[in-house]
Amino acid sequence: MDIKYPLHQLNICRVAFLLGLLCLITTLLAGCGAKEAPKMEVKKLSVSSSAFHDSDKIPAKYTCSVLDVSPPLSWSEPPSGALSFALIVDDPDASGGTFTHWIVFKIPSNSRGLPEAVPTPAQLSDGTTQGKNDFGRIGYSGPCPPPGRTHRYQFTLYALDQALDLKTGASKKQVLDAIREHILAQGQLTGTYQR
Repeated sequence: MDIKYPLHQLNICRVAFLLGLLCLITTLLAGCGAKEAPKMEVKKLSVSSSAFHDSDKIPAKYTCSVLDVSPPLSWSEPPSGALSFALIVDDPDASGGTFTHWIVFKIPSNSRGLPEAVPTPAQLSDGTTQGKNDFGRIGYSGPCPPPGRTHRYQFTLYALDQALDLKTGASKKQVLDAIREHILAQGQLTGTYQR
């Protein structure tokens, strides 16, 4: 004996079956999807200078007012796996937005500092490479704010798990894009200057 179901009951059953099947497929696909790689924990580096303490005034010798040479810097031991360092010096208080004073990368992993008055050639004898700052120059250009309020200058150092494959004269954006997934440790020294 054939049992006949009203047409609307059959449609409801089909819709319920299809929804159940869709939920099952979605659950399976979510379980099989690529999992996001865990983010590396960025360790802390200690960055210091014998010329000034953190948050202290940068001596005029290292500014455009006098010799305009880079200050001596030193840093702590990086984590194992560090293959190079990169350094970016910025003034976040510039009137037109953050202004970059120095970009250095491919600093060898065995370095624990930079001497005073790093020369301005784009590439140094040990492979250390310099980018182009916001003055449009290669190498260090010291604090040179307009007269008035105090500006901060942030010396940010990155320990990287690779040596950057960038050419001399690279911009800050190029360096930051290249290091994004390769930072093992990071530290910062801040100095101030007012004219």
